Amino acid sequence: MKVVHTVEELRDQLRGQLRIAFVPTMGNLHDGHLALMAMAHQHGDPVVASIFVNRLQFGPNEDFDKYPRTLADDIAKLQAQNKVYVLFAPNEQELYPEPQNYRVQPPQDLGDILEGEFRPGFFVGVTTVVLKLFSCVQPRVAVFGKKDYQQLMIVRNMCRQFALPTEIVPHETVRDADGLALSSRNRYLSEAERREAPRLYRLLQQVRERLHRGEADVARIEHDAQRELTAAGWKVDYLSVRRQRDLKAPTHDEVVARLPLVVLAAAKLGTTRLIDNLEI
Repeated sequence: MKVVHTVEELRDQLRGQLRIAFVPTMGNLHDGHLALMAMAHQHGDPVVASIFVNRLQFGPNEDFDKYPRTLADDIAKLQAQNKVYVLFAPNEQELYPEPQNYRVQPPQDLGDILEGEFRPGFFVGVTTVVLKLFSCVQPRVAVFGKKDYQQLMIVRNMCRQFALPTEIVPHETVRDADGLALSSRNRYLSEAERREAPRLYRLLQQVRERLHRGEADVARIEHDAQRELTAAGWKVDYLSVRRQRDLKAPTHDEVVARLPLVVLAAAKLGTTRLIDNLEI
């Protein structure tokens, strides 16, 4: 695996390649990231990964400064897996050599709800850096995890809007044995919080089961799940059932008709904010 730190080095390594598969990350790699690399290896050759902690997608009171940066360990994991041809690990000056005044604005009806409501500007930062990385890498395929469900939809929407020649391939959420979705932020959890954390996924499963049984009062189902999280000490931002196709709230008739839905949640356990979702 070649490790490059500049756009010029990256382009030198990839010149003439037509089937690039790309996995963008912020590093602190875990088994979920490695699963994305393995899927990318099935869809293209060579595989390119990136590691860049993107300041643009962090709010003023979020964890940009303390976000784990573990480049040496990440390189070792990728080398051991032997799926990645080039790792692009630029510094901030390389990727943003001047103030990033041009930014990608997702549509409000998709970017300003759910995560976008509680993290204003987050998706502007995500789409701006993804578009820039796509410009650098020129991938035919890019793999994104379903854990960031809204992000996946917004990136797909961006590619369609800009007629980008990149196919976005989703990967199922990778979980620990107890159901907790793998995340770099899980390391912030105390031992007691780590034991409590799988409750979020269990509640999403309960929501799905109630809808499968034919219950159609979505507001009541959401309220019950949020109440249980709050009673267990969580601070809930949202737990919401939405249509898969556009993340809008379903009508009663759509719920009864078994339209494809997804339940999405974000909640803070102690100081750690966790997100998850489950398709229905």
